[in-house]
Amino acid sequence: MTWRYLLTLSVATALTATLATPASAAGETRWRADLTTVDADDTGVTVRDGALRLDRTAPAPASARRASTRTGFLVLDPQRLDAPANAVAATVESTVPAGAEVAVDVRGALGGDQWTEWVEARPGAPAALPTEVGTVQVRLALTAEADAPEVRRLDLRAFSQVNRSGDVAAEAAGLSYRVYATREGLVGGTTANGHVIVARDHFVALPSRRGLSSKDTGTYSVRVCASNGRCEWAPVWDVGPWNTKDDYWNPSSTREMWKDLAQGKPEAQAAYENGYNGGKDQFGRAVANPAGIDLGDGTFWDGLKLTDNSWVTVTYQWTGSGPAGVVRTASTPLNVRSSASSTASQVGLAANYAQVRVECQVTGESVSGTQGTSNVWYRLAAGKFVAKAYVSGVSGATNC
Repeated sequence: MTWRYLLTLSVATALTATLATPASAAGETRWRADLTTVDADDTGVTVRDGALRLDRTAPAPASARRASTRTGFLVLDPQRLDAPANAVAATVESTVPAGAEVAVDVRGALGGDQWTEWVEARPGAPAALPTEVGTVQVRLALTAEADAPEVRRLDLRAFSQVNRSGDVAAEAAGLSYRVYATREGLVGGTTANGHVIVARDHFVALPSRRGLSSKDTGTYSVRVCASNGRCEWAPVWDVGPWNTKDDYWNPSSTREMWKDLAQGKPEAQAAYENGYNGGKDQFGRAVANPAGIDLGDGTFWDGLKLTDNSWVTVTYQWTGSGPAGVVRTASTPLNVRSSASSTASQVGLAANYAQVRVECQVTGESVSGTQGTSNVWYRLAAGKFVAKAYVSGVSGATNC
């Protein structure tokens, strides 16, 4: 089947290099995406005969346990707009066999390496942006169980429109919900963003690609806290468990699926506890636990010191505001201490590449790390501190 469709969305998104740029009307930006280049940020896609195709070796999201569903991503370069915009329309020329899908995800730059959440642009279903942005980015997601889809052309138009009502502004710390966590395991498997899982790995999986970071980045990270008081900050590198289109942390009005469920309640939890959707996930599988997040083994065992699946409190860092930084270590996670000293008790971990929200800063022990030497420590939460020497990009943090 060959088809074309028009997508209008109100979300911050970014596109990349242009080919021939159509004429733009006042207050809008038009461009054509370059689909001829695949680089290190892209996974599971290839260019052949002038078309972008899903590669036969593309991975399936490990956490979703759907080995037959391959997924590939082409992440386009950020596109600077001629005028601020909060919507992007896309015209896609593609061939999509039965059982396959081509989706256009979009996000907008908020400054300081911060981005809005990825939101899918759908035909006739605009998505609201929280604010107008000057730079957008687009990601093509190709999925298939058998025959691969291909995309031959992608034209884009950024403009401003009236936002939908009903969106809820996040507090400074970000949206936070209590959900059931399971251990992902699957060492040697490949996550949705192309990361190969290693022993005692530090990352998490959420059941929607709206919060999926590219490999070796933490633009979308979470803070996961257990009832024992320990927390880990970890990047979202996989899609699952159970579902792949369940962004349950978002308001019901903007949720991808299951719009009749309360904000903060995963579909798997509703299916398991209340028989929602006949007790099944989006693929028709009987839900065996109420999980709303999967934890890498290192996050599960070392960060939170869990011994079994458990209820945890998850804060979705990208939904917050205020100072933020990125953990940069040689590879191992950064110790989170109970005070501003390397001899204080360890009360959690912050994974390499994870984004952390900073409440305030204090003066403490001088530490040397990847970001130089400093006696400044950042408080990430009550009684939880990390050394500035291992955190990059924080701006505007006030004294505690």
